[in-house]
Amino acid sequence: MILVTGGTGLVGSHLLLELLVAGKKVRATYRKNSDLNAVRKIFSYTIPAEEVEFLFKQIEWKEASLTDIPALSEAFEGISRVYHAAALVSFRKEDTAALRKTNIEGTANVVNLCIAGGIEKLCYISSIATMGLSIGETAISENFTWHPEKDHSEYAISKHGAEIEVWRASQEGVPVVILNPGIILGPGYWDKGTGQIFSKIYKGLNYHFPKTTGFVGVKDVAKLAVITMESFVQNEQYIVVAENLSFKEVLDKVALEFGKEPPKKELKPWMVYTGWLYQSIASALFGIKKEISRRDNTSLFEHSYYNNKKVMDEFSYKFQPIEEVIAETVIAFNNDKNQSY
Repeated sequence: MILVTGGTGLVGSHLLLELLVAGKKVRATYRKNSDLNAVRKIFSYTIPAEEVEFLFKQIEWKEASLTDIPALSEAFEGISRVYHAAALVSFRKEDTAALRKTNIEGTANVVNLCIAGGIEKLCYISSIATMGLSIGETAISENFTWHPEKDHSEYAISKHGAEIEVWRASQEGVPVVILNPGIILGPGYWDKGTGQIFSKIYKGLNYHFPKTTGFVGVKDVAKLAVITMESFVQNEQYIVVAENLSFKEVLDKVALEFGKEPPKKELKPWMVYTGWLYQSIASALFGIKKEISRRDNTSLFEHSYYNNKKVMDEFSYKFQPIEEVIAETVIAFNNDKNQSY
């Protein structure tokens, strides 16, 4: 049986669908108060309505947070392979302790159980946040070097710490693969994460910002997780980015699909530093609410490029264009817009 941690998240739910369609037996962890119906909704964006409930009922659900070792231990019973997708995503300074506890300590718990249980293989869904920043337009590859003295976000530090724990698993005899997705776009969860890009553009957003980074569709992340796990590859890391785009380009594409006016005004550094506008934009797009660090301020004006050649070449993989991802996501949003999101 396969275990998926974070089964109710955007990546976790799409990963569950990918595995179920392939006929795999899966168990998924979820936190208390998580909305399991959200997973049904994610399924409904991809498969016919009559198949949603059938596949959903194939999932064996287990309530277990990453820091609840007894519950997590029960979730590992009878498991042969693990997809670790659970994580805390936050750019709020006040969440520093929670980020480290969930992402580092929680991953250490997963790794310890993998080692103790003789798990066949572990896939960890990390982030390009651990890859650092590119110099000029030179794209970052998997051969990057982490520089602890650099001004990293607390989220990046926590995900890097989690990667160290996963590499520890490889040293203890558990084959691993680490995926580093860019900013993940896809249907669902319109009230948080990147789902808010779509809900805010639909309602009207006036400002854009120049940040350039890597973007990828959630279906590609789920597919590559399964592909790399089913392959003979082990103890490897892959950047999972479809395209390097500016946020202005992405916001414009979303607005175009909605038939809305794209954001016309560019966020300026002085606006961010004074803080009066940054709070509303950052909160709308990323859930950032208060106690913003200088690192979070400057990140909106950085340009980083990522090289996806390794994963494309090794698996002959072709990414879905971001324009198509956005179009599919807007269709799903429009189908849901009469419901509360």
